Amino acid sequence: MKPDFENIVYHLADGLYVLDSDRVITYWNKSAEEITGYVAEEVIGSRCTERLLVHVDADGTNLCGGLCPLDRTVADGNMRDCEAFLRHKEGHRVPVWLRVSALKDQSEEVIGGIELFSDLSNKSAIAEKLRELERRATLDSLTGLPNRSHLEPEIEVRLQEVKRYQTPFGLLFCDIDNFKEFNDNYGHDVGDRVLRAVASTLKYNTRPFDLFGRWGGEEFVGIIRNADIDVLYRVAERCRVLVSKTSVPCDGDQLSITMSIGATIAIPNDSVESILKRADRLLYESKNTGRNRSSIDGLKPLSAGQS
Repeated sequence: MKPDFENIVYHLADGLYVLDSDRVITYWNKSAEEITGYVAEEVIGSRCTERLLVHVDADGTNLCGGLCPLDRTVADGNMRDCEAFLRHKEGHRVPVWLRVSALKDQSEEVIGGIELFSDLSNKSAIAEKLRELERRATLDSLTGLPNRSHLEPEIEVRLQEVKRYQTPFGLLFCDIDNFKEFNDNYGHDVGDRVLRAVASTLKYNTRPFDLFGRWGGEEFVGIIRNADIDVLYRVAERCRVLVSKTSVPCDGDQLSITMSIGATIAIPNDSVESILKRADRLLYESKNTGRNRSSIDGLKPLSAGQS
């Protein structure tokens, strides 16, 4: 019996799609549907340049142009791989590892391209963490993130580690910019979708041992473990940039989102109240100096375009 290769490819653990020489999508497997949120019927026959997945790199640079690895592979026939962040149908960013290769005919002429992409968001670990949080009734019902009732004791545990073992950690206080305008201009349903999109971007693009939760309203808190000022800077900017590349579909348009951040490293005499107060002060420094910025102890506010 011959292997059913079409069925094998369709059920691969990795997402896979195929383009012809005109960049028209001709194949889209089951994992591509699960990772991106787009079913095959929505994408087959469309061009991947039609603002579908809109891959960006870790700096937020759009790869769907001259930097597109699939474009370059179709042009020169060479295989490539890289990390990227695709846009899910719901608007949030998902980290993936791309592997692209040229599709050739029997005479070795390039007739299209193949992209294979692996989900790097560690969903099984996230699912187990969420099940435990649900058992403790500490999840925010809208975003699925830990809520304030879980975050406060978690910060206290980390502070005790600082005092007893000098184990460093940092705190991020994040606030969605101009959030009231989403509710006022488009309605609370859209506002809720913005909150979920930001929450998902934070949840799927952080280190396994860091923790993000919804503090309340449009505010989020991140507990960044084993962090000095340089690590905290990189994590804060990664979160800020990826949120700035997140968007929510509304009436045929994409609504852009930005976020301001205040970030601080815990010190031995901190309490939950003092570290939150310091991070909150730095957050408002970001707000007052233009928004879409990260203000970090010891560093000037960092805005879009700075790195």
